[in-house]
Amino acid sequence: MKRQIKNNVYWIGKIDWELETFHGADYSIDNGSSQNAYLIQEEKTVLIDTVWKPHSTEFIDNLKSEVDLEKIDFIVMNHGEIDHSGSLPALMEKIPDTPIYCTANAVKSLTGQFHHPEWNYKVVKTGDSIDIGNGKKLVFVEMRMLHWPDSMATYLTGDNILFSNDAFGQHFAVEELFNDKADTCLLWTEAQKYYANILNPFSPLVKKKVEEIQALNLPIDIIAPSHGAIWRDNPLQIIEKYYEWSQDYQENQITIAYDTMWEGTMQLAHKIGSEITRLSPDTKVKIFNISKADKNDIMTEVFKSKAIALGSPTVGQNILSSVGGWLDFLKELKFTKKKAAVFGCYGWSGEGTKLLRGRLEEAGFEVVEPEIRCNWNPTEEVFQKAETLAEALCH
Repeated sequence: MKRQIKNNVYWIGKIDWELETFHGADYSIDNGSSQNAYLIQEEKTVLIDTVWKPHSTEFIDNLKSEVDLEKIDFIVMNHGEIDHSGSLPALMEKIPDTPIYCTANAVKSLTGQFHHPEWNYKVVKTGDSIDIGNGKKLVFVEMRMLHWPDSMATYLTGDNILFSNDAFGQHFAVEELFNDKADTCLLWTEAQKYYANILNPFSPLVKKKVEEIQALNLPIDIIAPSHGAIWRDNPLQIIEKYYEWSQDYQENQITIAYDTMWEGTMQLAHKIGSEITRLSPDTKVKIFNISKADKNDIMTEVFKSKAIALGSPTVGQNILSSVGGWLDFLKELKFTKKKAAVFGCYGWSGEGTKLLRGRLEEAGFEVVEPEIRCNWNPTEEVFQKAETLAEALCH
């Protein structure tokens, strides 16, 4: 069933309440998600994006109930990733000659995934446009690395709608479609989680792209992303947030993350947290056991933090594998201008804190000098070192 967005523009996607993970199992879904596809019915009939393959039959049946597939003049693929393009092969079986407007990199992506070089690709770049009748045009804007090299956005003149693809979205199921109908707290929580875990590595490019969009001085009445709520109430608020988030974002918060074998490192984590609160009562403190907490939720809190403390015991002359894998993800996200401290217990060789320090520096953190390296279980004398570590993080 299509649902009206504005005038002759309709949503024809899939609200996916059952989705639990994304990017394989790399991103956790807590409040459902959606794959947003759009149908424009002016003098030209245009489909913008499709949905994920598991929903392709439902998607095409819905599309057929609203429009003769043969009447679709062309398809815009803003991005070739499978959650947007998964239904394209099944659709193209029915309308094989339909032009597909996309970037040159999207041609590589789509042919690499689906092996159909014969499809009728029409390559576009920033500033290219196509007339769809009734005085309206689609204008294309490349969005490279937001978050793939093939990404672009499409702007509809007249109705002033920016189809932004993965930019400005959230993994969030909103049955009512629009941001003014959504739970505001959940909406912003999911928008920030999405930015922190998917787009933060490309923050310098986000900043430049937002400045480019602002310089175009386009009237934007609606931002229609590929996931989550459609921004129709003050749509520029999400662009402003992206601009803020793209610039070494931090709040007055410190996040403590650790894993532990026999609770000694856990005791250090909690002591560091209480010392931060004692020294700086206005600083928000978050404490997570890496092996028990959701990694995407932890990274969202790291994104918000001015500093982190990371702990692991030494095991096998190394750190715990849970912490090692978490550090790989931390490095991937490319956080900037944040401090870090290290702590951990050991029984014999004690390399853990040195290894943590090196890995954090590789991930771009400024690692403070004070650390807690505790032989066996913490004593009161060891706990006293938490004050010095907390001071270094707070100031």
